[in-house]
Amino acid sequence: MVILVIGVGFLLLVIAITAIDTQSNGFFSQERIGQYGKPFLIYKLQTLHSKTNKTSFLGRMLRKTKLDEIPQIFNLLKGEMTLVGPRPDISGYADNLAGADQIILKLKPGITGLASLKYRNEEQLLAQQTNPQHYNDEVIWPDKVRINKWYAENRTISMDLQILFYTLVPIPFDVETFMGKR
Repeated sequence: MVILVIGVGFLLLVIAITAIDTQSNGFFSQERIGQYGKPFLIYKLQTLHSKTNKTSFLGRMLRKTKLDEIPQIFNLLKGEMTLVGPRPDISGYADNLAGADQIILKLKPGITGLASLKYRNEEQLLAQQTNPQHYNDEVIWPDKVRINKWYAENRTISMDLQILFYTLVPIPFDVETFMGKR
């Protein structure tokens, strides 16, 4: 009980600091595509300043540590997400999957997953591109589909536990080698 109170207290403190830092209510929500292609609102901590629309100082730290995703616990409790699975995408991506790739939509989206581990530095990777949207659409997105499809076809509880471990302990993890061993 004490741990729960401390955890809730810490979360409320982070939300309050985030709200001050971004001059917002501290939360961000966005429509994403969930299981069976059903849209839902995903929750995150606000990381962009409300007036400048630039990532705040605290926002950079929250994104780098993935702590901006803590409010997705609400999505988990509502049954819209699970701990491990394909990350939910905005409209125009997951809802346009075709053929055998649609197996991904049979799963609830996850807070973390294999593609999340491979692209944990996606923001920095895109920032290095001359045309980030093109690179995302032509390189990253198809690779995420390939990884998520493989996950959907091969997932086990043991695999999910390993993904959770490597999410929480950011040590080097080669997704391609992991997939090749199975």
